[in-house]
Amino acid sequence: MVGLKEELLKSIWHAFTALDLDRSGKVLSHNLCTVLNVPHDPVALEEHFRDDDEGPVSNQGYMPYLNKFILEKVQGNFDKVEFNRMCWTLCAKKNLSKSPLLISDEDAFKVWVIFNFLSEDKYPLIIVPEEIEYLLKKITEAMGAGWQQEQFDHYKIALNTSREGLSAWELIDLIGSGQFSKGMDRQTVSMAINEVFNELILDVLKQGYMLKKGHKRKNWMERWFVLKPNVISYYVSEDLKDKKGDIILDGNCCVEALPDRDGKKCLFLIKCLDKTFEISASDKKKKQEWIQAIQTTVNLLKAGSPPPHKEARQKRKELRQKLLAEQEELERQMKELQAANENKQKELETVRKQLEAAAARAAEEEKKRLQTQVELQDRFSLELEREKMVRQKMEEQVAQKSSELEQYLQRVRELEEMYKQLQEALEDEKQARQDEETVRKLQARLLEEESAKRAELEKWHLQQQQTIQMTEAEKQELENQRIIKEQALQVAMQQLKQLELERKEALEQYEEVKKKLEMAANNTKSWKDKVAHHEGLIRLIEPGSKNPHLITNWGPAAFTEAELEQRQKSWKGKKATSE
Repeated sequence: MVGLKEELLKSIWHAFTALDLDRSGKVLSHNLCTVLNVPHDPVALEEHFRDDDEGPVSNQGYMPYLNKFILEKVQGNFDKVEFNRMCWTLCAKKNLSKSPLLISDEDAFKVWVIFNFLSEDKYPLIIVPEEIEYLLKKITEAMGAGWQQEQFDHYKIALNTSREGLSAWELIDLIGSGQFSKGMDRQTVSMAINEVFNELILDVLKQGYMLKKGHKRKNWMERWFVLKPNVISYYVSEDLKDKKGDIILDGNCCVEALPDRDGKKCLFLIKCLDKTFEISASDKKKKQEWIQAIQTTVNLLKAGSPPPHKEARQKRKELRQKLLAEQEELERQMKELQAANENKQKELETVRKQLEAAAARAAEEEKKRLQTQVELQDRFSLELEREKMVRQKMEEQVAQKSSELEQYLQRVRELEEMYKQLQEALEDEKQARQDEETVRKLQARLLEEESAKRAELEKWHLQQQQTIQMTEAEKQELENQRIIKEQALQVAMQQLKQLELERKEALEQYEEVKKKLEMAANNTKSWKDKVAHHEGLIRLIEPGSKNPHLITNWGPAAFTEAELEQRQKSWKGKKATSE
């Protein structure tokens, strides 16, 4: 009922604003009660519009009466076309343009009703450019012409620069001027307007001639069918004067295609709760279009959805409201940003003034600081001069200390060099001692070999004496053995001479090593004196003390007295064994 009330109010608003204020309420109320099938209450009307200051005849004063005594009593059992025509009659004469139009008054009436359907829900009523484009497209499609989008874009730009939309009378002038229907005759334009009017206002989803099979006589009759959101009405002809019946649609209805039979083609069946209707279309295309349209209507009834054109209008309105809300929100945010920007500017101005004041204070403080700095510089200059003198003295002391340190380092380097040379001398002495030990070992080996040869010679001499005491028979044999042994003795003598020579050579080598050792000892003694001369920084490493050596016929012995005693015992033991 809310949507119906809004639709009624738009037409009533046109009629009310077109009448004289002093009689608009009474005349309009009487006509409205008549066309809306509402009981008329003249007493309430006279009471509401009595001539005093408490009941002014105005838009505001009439609306309470209209809502309370008329609109709230509307049940929907009225002719919408008749209602709109009554309102049109009251307002058209005053507002319709006097210039000639390419459309008839009836077409202008239909455009006016379509305007009320598509206009915004605010007063004064206007139709926005988006809805104008939608209506012109529908009319152009109904005429079978091509839509000129570029032409409408130019018109839309010109319209947006001046106002938000068009009034009903301006819309009639626009369509009647033929600006968007050039090349079309009046009849084509009129038929297109009528088709759009039937769809948007009368909720006609589809219409056309088809054959219907009767329920009683079972004969086929041609009828004009009109499909609406909840009913299919069929008439004798398309002038809609002689209505033959209705097919009430609901969510339980269904439509089915039938095979051709009894000489009838393109058959389909509409099943309702109480009745079944057999219908024959003119061709297969019409049959499919009607089946699809009826099935779509039934599906909408099941879902409880409004007709497609009303649902599309509602979506367009919601989209515009959403865009408007977003635009208002954007404007609000822009205002907030602007206000915030202004506040920031004020804050920046305050900060700038504070910075200027701070800069002035800083300049004064800088001036004082510079003055203080000059005084400090003078004071620091005097202190710097004194510091330079002190530093110069310290540098002289440092230079003197550096010279002493350099001398000390030079002395240390000399001592290190002496230490290296001493190490080399010690290495030479160590090598000489190793050579001496080697010669001693060689001499001891030669002496042992000489002792062994002498023992062997003594043994042979004893054997020769024993052999002389033997018999003559044995003498010859012993003579032979003696000769052999003499030969062996000669060989041994030769070897002894050879050993003598080797011993002499070893003795010579020993003398050379001894000389080297004496030279190393002299060098060591010389370095020891040098070290003692240099304040005793390095203690010379000396070889240990030596025991007195035994002296042989050929020079110093290579063994000690204890070793000699041990060897004498060994010789005596061998001699006793041989005897």
